[in-house]
Amino acid sequence: MFERISLGSRLALLFAACTAVVSLTAGVLFNRASEGHFMELDQQLLDSKLPTLRQALSHVSSADQLQARKPLLQKELAHSPDLALQVRGVDGALWFDSLSPSMPETEIHAGLRTLTDHGVSYRSWTVALEPEREDSPQLTLFLDITHHQHFLERMQHLIWLTVGLSALATALLGAWAARSGLRPLRRMGEIAASVSASSLTTRLPQTEMPVELAELSHAFNAMLGRLDDAFQRLSAFSADIAHELRTPLSNLLTHTQVTLTRPRDLEEYREALLGNLEELQWMAQMVNDMLYLAKAEHGLLSPNRERLQLADETDALLEYFLPLAEEAQVVLSREGEATLAGDRHMLRRALSNLLDNALRFTPAGGEVRVKLAAGTGQVQIRIENDGPTIPANVLPRLFDRFYRADPARHEGSSEHAGLGLAITQSIIKAHGGTIRCESREGMTRFLIELPE
Repeated sequence: MFERISLGSRLALLFAACTAVVSLTAGVLFNRASEGHFMELDQQLLDSKLPTLRQALSHVSSADQLQARKPLLQKELAHSPDLALQVRGVDGALWFDSLSPSMPETEIHAGLRTLTDHGVSYRSWTVALEPEREDSPQLTLFLDITHHQHFLERMQHLIWLTVGLSALATALLGAWAARSGLRPLRRMGEIAASVSASSLTTRLPQTEMPVELAELSHAFNAMLGRLDDAFQRLSAFSADIAHELRTPLSNLLTHTQVTLTRPRDLEEYREALLGNLEELQWMAQMVNDMLYLAKAEHGLLSPNRERLQLADETDALLEYFLPLAEEAQVVLSREGEATLAGDRHMLRRALSNLLDNALRFTPAGGEVRVKLAAGTGQVQIRIENDGPTIPANVLPRLFDRFYRADPARHEGSSEHAGLGLAITQSIIKAHGGTIRCESREGMTRFLIELPE
């Protein structure tokens, strides 16, 4: 199995092939032009000799008459050593031939022809001695063009030599140029090979890249940035899981060890088990929430679409949270109506998370408002609450897993693990919608936009 040819070698071979084709084409065209030029010169030379020969053979109509003119004819031919002549009668009989050795008898053709005999090349031209006579003898002029042919042969050899040398030189120069031009690609390969979990901050120097690779290097750097961000999030997520599970596990171990330090009555064991059960239920809920988020990230959430009256769904949720709101002295309200196709249980879970979050941060005497609006092919849900303004640098991270705006993390709290908003965002995205948070001047608003 042959190894795959490298890109540099391919470019070098392509350069060589292109150069060879161009050189060969130019050489062939020059060779044909030279041959045509020589034929034109030969034709002019034969034209110039023809009147003299016709004058020397004027009124010759038989071989006997030609014998009387033979000395004069040979004298004229002696002035042109490269020129030979054959004279034939109307019946094709050979009357005169100055070639030595004689040219084998060939079929007579009108016009200029190229013949070769005994290693000598000739340009032949056959014309009538007296064109006005139908029974005129035929003159065939032979011009020795051996020197022309030698020149054309040498030129053909030169063409092939030039093609070979130029192809070789271009291949070498092309290989050098390709290697130099592909240096940025090799640099990219070296950087890609050096990327690891501890070196995701490496970036390609875009200013040093050629224009053709600028976009590729930008995309490569963007990919490294996304990988770095994803790895940082994964590392933070692992740390958050360990952080969240450490306290309840420690509580379970400590509580169990204390319970087993001495014999206790049945009621004390029952209370210990109930305490452990509460911690285990919270841990199980957190694991279920994490599995839910994992399914959402892999596109495995499939909402069961049905037409929902959002006003009725919202009213049912507000009625559920009403006791908590009355205890916290918070007013709940709903405005507007809208309908959409969505999963009842998933949307109720998302809205419940937002209402629960709003109630926790609304001070006594405040209000939580739910506003519904239907537009062109779109439904808008706004959940607003009075309360402290969320800093602008915190807003982008509200939907991160395990993130809590409160710096005090409330370790091991079984009430809020920081997954509610992340789950809400996953549900909204599964429905093809978007969610964002705005907070200013003592009011926080979660804005949801969903397709109808």
